[in-house]
Amino acid sequence: MFEIDKRFIYILLGCLVIYSLMGTTSESLISTLFALPAVLIAISFHEFAHAWMADKLGDETPRMQGRLTLNPLKHIDPIGFILLVFAGFGWGKPVQIDSRNFNRNVSQSKGEALVALAGPVMNFILAIIFAIILGVVYMFAPKAFLAQTTIGFVITILLQEIVIINIGLGVFNLIPLPPLDGSKVFINLFPYRARTWILEHEQIFYYIFLAIWITGLAGIIITPIMSAIYNALMKLVLSILRLF
Repeated sequence: MFEIDKRFIYILLGCLVIYSLMGTTSESLISTLFALPAVLIAISFHEFAHAWMADKLGDETPRMQGRLTLNPLKHIDPIGFILLVFAGFGWGKPVQIDSRNFNRNVSQSKGEALVALAGPVMNFILAIIFAIILGVVYMFAPKAFLAQTTIGFVITILLQEIVIINIGLGVFNLIPLPPLDGSKVFINLFPYRARTWILEHEQIFYYIFLAIWITGLAGIIITPIMSAIYNALMKLVLSILRLF
């Protein structure tokens, strides 16, 4: 089983936080503060979706461990939480499942893929819902209210952060590298021999994931994708709203 000294991770996180704070402006600080509730929402729904899907497939392990809830305290992973706040991508506390408990209507591998996919899908659903809410605010709220009042400013920034964080969490977790959800989703697309080889050499892919995370390559890859999805989503929402 792949393990890494947590002290090493904490040092990296400390460096990341210090680096982020060094370039902090009043605007970025406000954005970080608004990211906190957005992260709690994104992680809670993401992990709940994993637990809910496993429960629906017949595995009561998440239910017995108290994970079938939207309570953020049950789902927060300190490292993943800090990364989401300061880097825009991260993770929650993994939901434990036992695929042997899945009902006979689905294979273990397919069930694992469905459980893994449920988290990112939930984040994209949340992003769409809050993008629609944000679009309604843009379209129908008085511009003076949004630009000149504290309440209007708070509503706008909070909704933006919820959309962006959910997109980031969804995209990041679809990277096909363990321990992310994407590895469990996409591995089932490979032929049996390739799938077996990947499972036998899983530790190599952990190192690859760790490398792209430490070097900042993950952010370089994900940030443009997040921006493109956000811009396309808001453009689509506003276009649809103009039809009404």
